Amino acid sequence: MSMVTSALKRPITVVVITMSLLIFAVLSAINIPIDIFPKLNLPTIYVIESYGGMSPQQMEGFFSTRLQDQFLYVDGVKNISSKSIQGLTIIKISFYETTNMAEASAQVALQVNRAQSFFPPGALPPQVVRYDASSLPVGELVLDSKTEGLKDIYDLAATRIRPMFATIPGLSAPPPFGSNAQTIVFSIDPNKLRSFNLTPDEVVDALAKCNVAIR
Repeated sequence: MSMVTSALKRPITVVVITMSLLIFAVLSAINIPIDIFPKLNLPTIYVIESYGGMSPQQMEGFFSTRLQDQFLYVDGVKNISSKSIQGLTIIKISFYETTNMAEASAQVALQVNRAQSFFPPGALPPQVVRYDASSLPVGELVLDSKTEGLKDIYDLAATRIRPMFATIPGLSAPPPFGSNAQTIVFSIDPNKLRSFNLTPDEVVDALAKCNVAIR
């Protein structure tokens, strides 16, 4: 009862304190930063490499194994796992909880650059993605049409729709996927190569020099 008695004896003081708390609460609610996802130090990094026309076994041998050997030089690595499919390999690097992920990302990017010297000709640099809450997609846009072909839908999504999302502040729009990728595979007969005194490298060089894109 002493607190109630003191409040009744000093009504102006109580009103001032109450109004001050109310004002500070309103100002805090207005100025507090809003984020959909909290900042989490998830110790995981993904490395993604694509190369059209290669089988899962070839992706494993040419890319995944080379990259995993280089990642052994990165500090704080807890586990490395990979998955290879037709024309694509994904490597998951897990780190210990106490690892500085900013430094780990820099080391992974450095080792990726070093591993590129072992890649086949024409291979693009791998994508290094740090897995955290901000990298998760907040939505997916699916396009469908009964009159247009898959290639036309893909071109529309890449040239018209994606730039519209790219202009929104704070939003990153990845490239669309799902379209058929044209791949040409050459099977070389070793006996005919020997009959013409040719090597596989000479065939590859000839294809590279004579390859002309015509639409």
